Amino acid sequence: MDTLWWLVSWGLILLGLAGIVLPALPGTLFVLAGIVLGAWIDGFTRVGWFAVAAVTVLAVLAWVMDYVSAVLGAKRVGASKQAIWGAAIGTVAGIFMGIVGVFVMPLVGAAIGEFMARRDHGRAVHVGVATWLGLMAGMLAKFVLAFVMIGIYVVALLF
Repeated sequence: MDTLWWLVSWGLILLGLAGIVLPALPGTLFVLAGIVLGAWIDGFTRVGWFAVAAVTVLAVLAWVMDYVSAVLGAKRVGASKQAIWGAAIGTVAGIFMGIVGVFVMPLVGAAIGEFMARRDHGRAVHVGVATWLGLMAGMLAKFVLAFVMIGIYVVALLF
């Protein structure tokens, strides 16, 4: 039975890594769930409460960064509220359009929102790109944090 639990644990971690790129899946939450399950399987002997707490803090940090990164990218260039709303709507719409939509629709949404607010094509593109860069920076940070989480888990398991 333990083998099945270990497979579920590692399956959750792998699903979480996929979820970092696919916003429909809560990536770091799945990574965290897989790690906590792995710690539980072993009775928290090798992966203790300190490691689980550290991984949990990193998961919360990744979650916060996910929501803040695109907004910071937009605000850094002085985006309008409409651009920020457009990026949020574009992000949700992108989920239903596959992997290309996930990467392109926040940019499109921010650009449309900014254009509606200021009627300036060049500014709209600039805000859209800045929002997209913020989103990509957040995704990269989540990816790094997820691997740090996994690293803490593996080190705790092996040593």
